[in-house]
Parts: sequence; C-alpha cells; structure tokens
Amino acid sequence: MNFMMKTNVRPSFCDIAADNLVLPIPESSLDIITSIFVLSAINPDKMSNCIKNLSRYLKPGGHILFRDYGRYDLAQLRFKNGRCLSDNFYARGDGTKVYFFTQDEMDKLFVSAGLVKVQNIVDRRLQVNRARKLKMYRVWIQCKYMKPLV
Repeated sequence: MNFMMKTNVRPSFCDIAADNLVLPIPESSLDIITSIFVLSAINPDKMSNCIKNLSRYLKPGGHILFRDYGRYDLAQLRFKNGRCLSDNFYARGDGTKVYFFTQDEMDKLFVSAGLVKVQNIVDRRLQVNRARKLKMYRVWIQCKYMKPLV
C-alpha cells in the first residue's frame, strides 16, 4: 500500500451501475480503466449505463480494458434448470449473478457509449484436469476500447 501512496494510483470502489455516479476524481482524468469479470455480475438492463459512466472518467485517448465470460463457456453450460433469469443471465447458488457475452453485444455497448474499438476477441481455451481426466472448454471475451481524442 505504501507504493500506492507515493504514486498516482488511487484504488477505489463504487457502484458503476448508479444512475448518478460520482467518483472522488475529476471526469476525463483516467488513462486506463480495467473491468475484469465485473460487467457479467450486473443486470443486463444496467450494462449500457455502466459503460457510459466509466467512459465519462476516461481522458481522451484513454482505454477501457475488458475481460469477461463469453457465450457458451463451460460455466454457462453447467447451469441447472431454474437458474436462468433471462437470456444468458443466470443466478449462481450463492445468489450472485452472471451474464455470458458475445463480441457483438460488447461492441454495441462500448460503441454506443462513444468509444472506439481497438480490440474485441474471443479467447477459447481447453483446460485439462489431468488428475480427474476432465476437459473444460472455457470461453472469454477480451476487449480494448478507446475514448476518441476529439
């Protein structure tokens, strides 16, 4: 934590889905925002507002780095009946929620918030548990979007 005190790193937390998001930093002041397995836990009706909120705090030329669950990931295929809340949006046993994205959905969310696509890829991986002899097919979406310079 001492390292953070001596630099420009200021960790914070907030509800990015809030209608009137106010952070303790000025708007248009961040170079990078990371969203790693965050948006999938938010109700799909609020996702667009989340991206718009975050983009307000990016400097022109700043980037949002995104990684989250992709459609047909093993985690989605394992859900039992009765866990689906809406299309591709599920409730886990512990009460948390999870959404599974497509590239097109991510592009629409970010572009509608005024951001420009730098990268939008699907990361498909086969993970093998050798001890249990299990093959696990994982799917993630990884994106980088930029706030235009002007």
